[in-house]
Amino acid sequence: MACDLCTADGGEVIHRAEKYRVVLVHDAHYPGFCRVIWNGHVQEMTDLPPAERSELMQAVCKVEQAVRDILRPDKINLASLGNVVPHLHWHVIPRYRDDMHFPNPVWATAQREADASGLASRSALLPALRAAIVRAFGA
Repeated sequence: MACDLCTADGGEVIHRAEKYRVVLVHDAHYPGFCRVIWNGHVQEMTDLPPAERSELMQAVCKVEQAVRDILRPDKINLASLGNVVPHLHWHVIPRYRDDMHFPNPVWATAQREADASGLASRSALLPALRAAIVRAFGA
């Protein structure tokens, strides 16, 4: 079975390291939605040795901090589901009280219509977010 995250980047690559990559997901309703994707095909965190688990989680935290600093969300959702794509990756999702799904997960039924002005203002911050992620990894 082909793995989507083994054969494609999974989004716009912002940072690529030897063992993982950070991508920006182009989701019109969730500007700033990022993924940190382990490059090797493993399914679970415990498939990695402890040092690599730590390296991956440090990367997730760097992305979370960049998202918080630039987008100023009300909450950040971190998720490593892998039910659809069984390849280790973490979602870093900025959440706002006025987003379509809040307080439910972004994969749940929408609670309200999208706020076009909020989406536009958040989308305008994406160049700054890209730059902040690059700086976070010292590249």
